[in-house]
Amino acid sequence: MNVIIGRYVPSNSVIHRMDPRAKLLAMFIYAASVFFANNGVTYAMLTAFLFILLLLLRVPFSFILKGLRPVLWIVLFTFLLHAFLTKEGATLYQIGELAIYEGGLQKGVFISLRFLLLIAMTTWLTISTTPVEVTDAVESIFGPLKRFRVPVHELALMMSISLRFIPTLMEETEKMIKAQAARGVDFYGGPFGERIKAMTALLIPLFIHAFKRAEELAIAMEARGYRGGEGRTKYRLLTWGSIDTWLLASTVGVTILLLLFRA
Repeated sequence: MNVIIGRYVPSNSVIHRMDPRAKLLAMFIYAASVFFANNGVTYAMLTAFLFILLLLLRVPFSFILKGLRPVLWIVLFTFLLHAFLTKEGATLYQIGELAIYEGGLQKGVFISLRFLLLIAMTTWLTISTTPVEVTDAVESIFGPLKRFRVPVHELALMMSISLRFIPTLMEETEKMIKAQAARGVDFYGGPFGERIKAMTALLIPLFIHAFKRAEELAIAMEARGYRGGEGRTKYRLLTWGSIDTWLLASTVGVTILLLLFRA
C-alpha cells in the first residue's frame, strides 16, 4: 500500500522552503473553495491550480499518482453511488430497475472530483511539510485561542501525529496481509463475503499494533522530558517571506474567480 498521505518527502523545491503557516492557510482556503465549485469551469480552475502546486513540489508526478491509487476505490464507489441513486435529469441508460440519469452522472463526477482534490491537496501539504512544521504552524495560527485556555499546542501535536500515523498504519496493514497470505488466507479471491470476513479479521491485530505504537511514542516523549507546550522554546523560528504572500494571494485569487464563475 503506497499511501503517501502523511508522509514527508524531502526536496529543495520552492514549496518545501515556504512558511508552513502559508501552506496550511492555503490548504484551508482551497478546501473551503472546493465546496463552492458547482460546474465544469470552477472544477477546471481548482484542478489547474492544484496541478501547478504539485509541479512546483519537484516530486515525480508518477510517485504522487501511485500514492493516490489506494483511495481511487473510494472515489469510484462515490461516483457509482451518486450515478445510480441520484434521479435527476434525462435518463441516459437503463438496465431493468437500475437507471443512470444525466443529473446523477454529473453529480457523481463532481463529488468524486471534489473528494480527489481534497485528498490531493492534503497530500501536497504533507509531502512538503514535516510533522514538526505542521505542529508549529497550527500552534502559531491558533495561538490567540490560548487566552481562552484552549490547549492549542496539544491539539496541534495530536493532529500532526495523526497524519504521521496514516502511512505507519498502512505499512502495518500490508505486513499483516502478507503474513496471513503466506498462511493460505486469500484476501483477493473467492466470494465477496469471505473476503470481507478475512479483512475484518485484520482489525483486531491492527488495533493492537496501533495502541502499541502509541504507547511506545508516549514512553519516548516522556523519556525526553516532554511536559506539554508550556515554557517550551523553538529551535527553528517561522519566518514569513514574499513567496508565502504570493501563495496566499494566489489561493485567495482563485477562490474569488471561482465565486464569480460558479453557476
